[in-house]
Amino acid sequence: MVRMTLGALLRPEARPWIPAQEEFCFCKTSSCEVVYFSDGQALFRKDDLAVPVGLKEPGDSTAPVCYCFGWTPQKIRTEIDTTGKSTAIDQIKAQVKAGNCYCEVANPQGSCCLGNVARVIQGMRVIPNSERR
Repeated sequence: MVRMTLGALLRPEARPWIPAQEEFCFCKTSSCEVVYFSDGQALFRKDDLAVPVGLKEPGDSTAPVCYCFGWTPQKIRTEIDTTGKSTAIDQIKAQVKAGNCYCEVANPQGSCCLGNVARVIQGMRVIPNSERR
């Protein structure tokens, strides 16, 4: 994880506490309030970030899964309901290829979101609108 990620995503009042060392990790456990840790010690919690952490908010359909291009579970679900499929992965890949990705700054994980987006899409059972009621 790079310090640039912390500097970009922490609330201003938390930024003075960014550690001098480069070694810290992202916690992927959804039930854990800690977002960043080092040597087993919590560094920053969800409340310290200026953005919601999608992986930490599994029930929030508006929390981003793609921070660069604004994909949320709700947006993906709407597209699937409207068209029967999601184009999120193809659109993200095209933007990455065009050099428009900045995951190391925008994504709390500090890495590419494609795996997260794919998991969200796979987790959505496509139910025809006629069966939803």
